[in-house]
Amino acid sequence: MIPLRDTIQSRKYPVVNVTIIVINVLVYLFQTAQGHNLTKFIFTYGLVPARYSVEAIAAHFTLFEQVFSFLSFMFLHGGFWHLLGNMWSLYIFGDNVEDRLGSGRYLLFYLLCGFASGLTHLFTNTHSQVPTIGASGAIAGVMGGYFLLYPNSRILTFIPIFFIPYFIEIPAFVFLGLWFVFQFLSATGAPAQGGGIAWWAHIGGFVFGIILLKTFLWLPEWGMPKRASSKISKKKTHRLQVVKTAGSKENPDLYGSVVITPLEAQLGTKKLISIPSGLQKRLVRVAVPPGSREGVLLRLPGLGRQINGDNRGDLYLRVMIR
Repeated sequence: MIPLRDTIQSRKYPVVNVTIIVINVLVYLFQTAQGHNLTKFIFTYGLVPARYSVEAIAAHFTLFEQVFSFLSFMFLHGGFWHLLGNMWSLYIFGDNVEDRLGSGRYLLFYLLCGFASGLTHLFTNTHSQVPTIGASGAIAGVMGGYFLLYPNSRILTFIPIFFIPYFIEIPAFVFLGLWFVFQFLSATGAPAQGGGIAWWAHIGGFVFGIILLKTFLWLPEWGMPKRASSKISKKKTHRLQVVKTAGSKENPDLYGSVVITPLEAQLGTKKLISIPSGLQKRLVRVAVPPGSREGVLLRLPGLGRQINGDNRGDLYLRVMIR
């Protein structure tokens, strides 16, 4: 299962979330340019538990390097796919958490979740000499915050079935709950003081994200001024939308809706519509013409039901402006 996006549209452009993603990409490019010094670079700026528990190893690092690695480790990655997987998860879940907390609180929330995940890994792998790198722990905290804020949201998930693209919406509490159970089972089954994936860091980040979010919701919002915040409101809805259709048994025509923004209604837009299985097609491109108004019906011929061997009915999409 590959998560594509959630179904909750954030109100504002996620400036901090996007900035974190960009910084991770830039650091990864800088990391790959290290060449023969890459191992030393990762050992210096990654999180190595033995650097804090073994005095002979700790003596080779300054106090600044020891403290700074708790920040730097969450911006390093072990490869392109490691980076892509982490940034994609942050892209899906981070914008909504930032939307709820605000830019300033979200930045602090993200960094503290990463710090907590690092501490969790440190205490569960005290003498490990394997560097731990990656944003997974911080992102796990963001996922924990999302789990608390939007449990009834749905995660649009891609499932390839015999090379046929299939899209299904899974409730967020189910998707994230299964993810957490998988992390826990993997952590308990992993060898003690071993290398590989820092499962306990993921668990620590997720749990701390839930706890920390409750505290942050009591704090006043700070960061971007309201005037500037209003200027970065989102101008577009999701390009890929899942349509839930309805209709009477006697009528072959079906009805659904497509959601767009006022700007998209004014200028026109194109959407990729996923229609539930059982219809003629699963993915359909829909063009919303410029100047569309609330409630306008878009007719998609031949995408309705087929009753008693007759020709298929049509699918009508009502334009919803949000």
